[in-house]
Amino acid sequence: MNKVMLIGNVGADPEVRYVEQGVAVARLRLATTERGYTLQNGTQVPDHTDWHNVILWRRLAEIVEKYVHKGDKLYIEGRLRYSTYDDKQGQRRYVTEIWADNMEMLTPKAPSQTPSQEPMASEPAPTEPVGDSGMPF
Repeated sequence: MNKVMLIGNVGADPEVRYVEQGVAVARLRLATTERGYTLQNGTQVPDHTDWHNVILWRRLAEIVEKYVHKGDKLYIEGRLRYSTYDDKQGQRRYVTEIWADNMEMLTPKAPSQTPSQEPMASEPAPTEPVGDSGMPF
């Protein structure tokens, strides 16, 4: 089983592009933080933040484009995808992404900014990446 569940904050406004036949693809960076704590012996363990690359397709990407901004809190459910590509200098690059199947917006919005659709959305992602380098972006 390949399943990832994350709750975190969006690090920058999402990038949204439209690929073949007008299919929307969104990319965002999501920060998840494990809070620090103090061990019984008094040792301080600091907060630890991880950054995740999240890819959303079709309707999820359209929702992200309209309603998600830097700093918003999201619940993301999806699966891990690993890929490699060669950059312009010919160096091999490795990429780990979360391909989202479900998303829930957790940041409260003012009533005038609330989307008309339900906050929980899901959409099956394509099985293969799209783009020149095999990447959606």
